[in-house]
Amino acid sequence: MSAPEPDPERPAGPAEDLPAVAPRLRALRRRASLTLEAAARAAALSPAHLSRLETGQRQPSLPMLLALARVYGTTVAELLGETVPDRDAIVRAAGMEPTRAGGWTYWQAGASGRGMQALRVRVPHGSQGDIVRVHPGEEWLYVLKGRLRLRLGDATHVLGPGDSAHFDSLTPHRIAAEDPDGLDLLFVHTLLQSPTAALCLGPHLGETP
Repeated sequence: MSAPEPDPERPAGPAEDLPAVAPRLRALRRRASLTLEAAARAAALSPAHLSRLETGQRQPSLPMLLALARVYGTTVAELLGETVPDRDAIVRAAGMEPTRAGGWTYWQAGASGRGMQALRVRVPHGSQGDIVRVHPGEEWLYVLKGRLRLRLGDATHVLGPGDSAHFDSLTPHRIAAEDPDGLDLLFVHTLLQSPTAALCLGPHLGETP
């Protein structure tokens, strides 16, 4: 999950407002029986920042949505109120509606109600490349187009089309597009089955590009 960043999110505006997200974030936190402080700590956010997300004063980035989905034991689709058929084995391309968050564009590539979440993600160059993520679980990335700069711990790897990575998500990691044309990838990560599992996170990590 992302480390605390210098709060790059912009105030929500009419053109890019996600009106249903704020109350849904609050409702899912309460469903998970987490206080604002506990949920913020588990997602590596400040309580004030999470409060602004829950009141619609800030727009969540995709990494934030992923982190909160893990904390609440749900999916980004549920956070956004998307209507992917529950536990349907088949997801048709025609039903994959693009969603933008924090500069990234993504499509749900799997159904809800599973132990993993699958996304097809478009990562523009220079978008959120300085965010370090640490969270329980595993991740699998597969590069479709472009080149991925992947920081895993102290090592940096550049992956091209057809390359993949499968790693423990407790290893500090950072995803960025290597080339100006951006990056397309498949992204699969495990979901927390209990919100308390997220509370094993260690100290928040910070890193400069």
